[in-house]
Amino acid sequence: MLHPLVAVWLLIAIVLILTRPRGQALTVFLLSCFCIPIGQVVVLGTLHFSVLRILVIAGLIRRAWGRDSSSGKFPGGFNGIDQVVVFWMVSALVTLSLQWMNSTSLIHNLGDFLDMLGGYFVVRFLIPDGEAIRRTVKVLAVVCVIQGACMLNERINHFNVYGYLGGMPLEITIRDGKIRSQGVMGCLYAGAFGGALIPWLLWLWTAGKARIIALAGLAGATLMAITSNSSTSLLALAGSVVGILFWPLRKQMKLVRWALAGTLISLHLAMKAPVWALIAHIDLTGSSSGDHRYKLMDNCIRHFSDWWLIGYKYYNGWGYDMWDLCNQFVVVALTGGLLTLIFYITIFKRSFGAIGTARKQVNGDRAREWLLWCMGADLFANVVAHFGINYMTQMMMTMFPLLACISVAAFEAKQEKVRKAQPMVQQLVPALAATASYLPPSGTPEEVRHGLFAPGRGLV
Repeated sequence: MLHPLVAVWLLIAIVLILTRPRGQALTVFLLSCFCIPIGQVVVLGTLHFSVLRILVIAGLIRRAWGRDSSSGKFPGGFNGIDQVVVFWMVSALVTLSLQWMNSTSLIHNLGDFLDMLGGYFVVRFLIPDGEAIRRTVKVLAVVCVIQGACMLNERINHFNVYGYLGGMPLEITIRDGKIRSQGVMGCLYAGAFGGALIPWLLWLWTAGKARIIALAGLAGATLMAITSNSSTSLLALAGSVVGILFWPLRKQMKLVRWALAGTLISLHLAMKAPVWALIAHIDLTGSSSGDHRYKLMDNCIRHFSDWWLIGYKYYNGWGYDMWDLCNQFVVVALTGGLLTLIFYITIFKRSFGAIGTARKQVNGDRAREWLLWCMGADLFANVVAHFGINYMTQMMMTMFPLLACISVAAFEAKQEKVRKAQPMVQQLVPALAATASYLPPSGTPEEVRHGLFAPGRGLV
């Protein structure tokens, strides 16, 4: 089930991942992940190895090999974001296995676990410093150029070039007379991928060292969002724009968060329907299924007792079309239960928290602040997209590099703060030593008379 061209590409990618420096290995890994159809699979007996899974295994072998042992540890160590990612994936694996209780399901879940946790560790390992962050964005910009061109071709010539490789249909998708370009990931995923990347690509353009790549990436990402003809894609794009526009208010975000929470609570009290019913009124293309997304979320909330412990697998009985779980938070809840959902939401909480703390540590350095802010806007756009699609494994690979880059940027901001504090301490120590010799005597009168606490002796 592997096209010959893909097989050759895959073999070359494995060799490069195992032998080249981390920067080049990262480039090959990301390009292969986002430019090969997920349907390309190697089947060995009853075991299925997608191209993504094979690439992840190659990356894990590279790390275990010890070739980069001198600098192989995660920057800043195994931090809070890493911990909660592991907790989320382990919790999801355990609860899914308890739901289905059969060997076939267990094998499938273990494969997904390998893809997800292995993929996260690989990109975390391959992004060790600030330069790797820039390289990551460049590679994603190239992916947007390739996918944007392919999706524009679908709109013009009415066929998907990836259909010739297999794993994606050659025929175009049409809804209500409008073409929905798919590229390599499908219309919903590709559009959300491009829409959410806008802030990062804008940062690359403003950084000034890769303007041509960044500008081409911005054009490709915008084409991906528009040609997918999906409200979710356009909402991800809108989330990116909103996140960027809040840049002048970066020091008042606590007030903004409270204002947003107060607005949602007020609407919930004032509306006849719950506040999440607003999703039903979102239709940016004239053919969206916002009503379905509202009912899906509403049913999930109303049936809390069904899924809170270990998830729930009979959700298709909640109503018409309820099998279509086009909401990532609902997917996490129904497949993993309440504990898994809490871990998943905590990933965003800690990531936003790390960005906010790091921004305060580099306050005044507008270049670093801008990078951190664009990461936050990218993360916010992904949260917006979560309410319209469920993130398959290939789509999750768009979030893992972002989480890894947030960890690296937060660690480097902390290191920068320490470096700035060291000269101040070095200047302060001699001053304290000089002052100590002039301190007045201390101790009891008898001790002072006998010279036990002579001026400066005790301190020195």
